Order: sequence, then C-alpha cells, then structure tokens
Amino acid sequence: MSIIENIIDIPMEHERNVCGEFDVYLKKIERTLKVSMIARDGSIKIIGPKAYVDKAKSVFNNLIELSKRGNQITEQNVDYALSLSFTLEDDKILEIDQDVIARTILGKPIKPKTLGQKQYVDLIRNKMIVFGVGPAGTGKTYLAMAMAIQAFKDGAVNRIILTRPAIEAGEKLGFLPGDLQSKIDPYLRPLYDALYQIMGADSFLHNQEKGLIEVAPLAYMRGRTLDNAFIILDEAQNTTPAQMKMFLTRIGFGSKVIVTGDQSQKDLPQGQTSGLDIALKILKNIDDIGVCMLTNKDVVRHPLVQKIVEAYDIYEKKNMSKDKEDKKRFRR
Repeated sequence: MSIIENIIDIPMEHERNVCGEFDVYLKKIERTLKVSMIARDGSIKIIGPKAYVDKAKSVFNNLIELSKRGNQITEQNVDYALSLSFTLEDDKILEIDQDVIARTILGKPIKPKTLGQKQYVDLIRNKMIVFGVGPAGTGKTYLAMAMAIQAFKDGAVNRIILTRPAIEAGEKLGFLPGDLQSKIDPYLRPLYDALYQIMGADSFLHNQEKGLIEVAPLAYMRGRTLDNAFIILDEAQNTTPAQMKMFLTRIGFGSKVIVTGDQSQKDLPQGQTSGLDIALKILKNIDDIGVCMLTNKDVVRHPLVQKIVEAYDIYEKKNMSKDKEDKKRFRR
C-alpha cells in the first residue's frame, strides 16, 4: 500500500481547539486511523496510506468547520467525526450542527450531536407522539425538554407538562424524610435540572406558579384531558401497561407527546411487564406516532459512559445467549 503525504492548513486561532490540549485529539486520530501527523506553523502534515490520509483529512476539515462556527471541540466531537469517517456520511456532522433547537439561559445553543439525535428531533417536529428509546446519555430527556420549552416560548403550546413514574430503586418512599412532595421531588429532579438550565430558575418558578409548567408524578395524570400542551413522560420503562395506556389516552387537541425510556434500566418488580415495551409493539405502525431507537453511538456524555454502555450490552447479550442454551438443554 503506497504511502502519501497531505497538508491541511489550520487557522492559528482554531489550532488548539481542533488539536486539543497537548495535541490529545491529534494523537487520538493518529491511533485510530494509523497515520502520522505533524503539526507545525498553522498546518498539519498527514502521512500514511491514501485511504486513511483521506479519512484524517475529512475529520480535520469537519472539526475546523465546527470550530469556525464557534463550537468548543470535545472528545465526543472527535469520536463521532472519526466514526462517520468510516461511512459515506462523514459530512453529516456539519449538517447536524446547523440545527439549533433552543438556547440555554446563558445563550449556549442546544443542538443534536449525532445522526440518531437529529432523527429524534425531526420526529418530534413532525409527529404528534414520539417514543425516544435508548441508553443513558443519549439526550432523550434533555432534547425533548429543549423542544418543549422552545414550543412554549413560540406560542405553539399553552403549557408544558412533565411527568415520570415514582418508582423506587431499592428504597421505599415511606422511608424518605418529609411530606409527599419532598418524597416525590428526588424522582423529578432531572426534569427540574433541565428546566433551570434552559429556562432559568426565575422564569420556571414564575410559569409554574401560573400553572403553565407542571412537573408531577404519573399518577397525577389520571382523569385529565391535556389540550394544547407539550407533554413529556420520562423514564417510561418503569410504567406498567395500564399506566402507559392511561397516559396515552389523556392526550387532547393541539398537544404533542414525547415518551422517553431506557429498556435496559427497569426498576419494576421482578416479573412485571414494562408499559413501554408493550406500547412499542402495539403502536409501531400508527402513522402519527414516531419511534426513535437511540444507541450507544448517540451517547454524548463522557466517553467512558459510551464504553460502559457497550460493555453492558455485550454482557447482556452473552447472558441472553446462555439462557437460551440452558432452556434448550432443559427441554431435551
């Protein structure tokens, strides 16, 4: 395989952002693509087999363009640009970056960061009900919250309703201190955190007092009809089939519903079927319902989270295969 050289010019003001502190991103690209890279005087020389030099060049060009748009380049950006370089969609990272959903209270843009997240956001825009299913760190709840707050600010909906089942993960509610609200609040804390970051505490509290933003346990949804609202059901893997049916039949005119869940993290009693699993089977062919299955490739937390998710996936697949083998032997 012939070895070639290629030189990329990097504007000095973007060099550190794109190469990383102590050239950590540069070294990662070298290791992944098996090329040599020499940074010098605002340019990078790439040496290696042509196919891999072309991939490295594509990765750097994409990272430079992201930097020029004002993005702080992270390890997740580099990892995703590298993974896309092995596909025919390596330029998609720039298309994704153009989609600004909303801005935080500090003015930071909120955007999808992977193709899976982009599909999820597009489904929310185009469907009345969307199921966002995937592992921790894929942005299921945060992106849904951003879409809800933006729809509320734009006047597309009159109120936001956020709910999740108050299922104990190893501890009983009765053992927690305080009144009922104090016992429930810890289960709703991730929703509050996202609201504060995107909307600001003062704006959230003002709208909550007026009844325009409601954060409540799923049990409080029974008997209601929810019109002109953006409704998010979080941690839906912990609903029972009856709870899921109750929730989905609350939807009124002018409403949009997002159901998020991680099928690998159920806290239901052993043997209890998840309402999310049943709903995905029953409703998958209805036109106005969208389903987005996010994967570990869509994890945008610390890179270690992606490795943890992958390790658990491998472990669980091995166990499932072993269980099937054991059942076959038992039948014999």
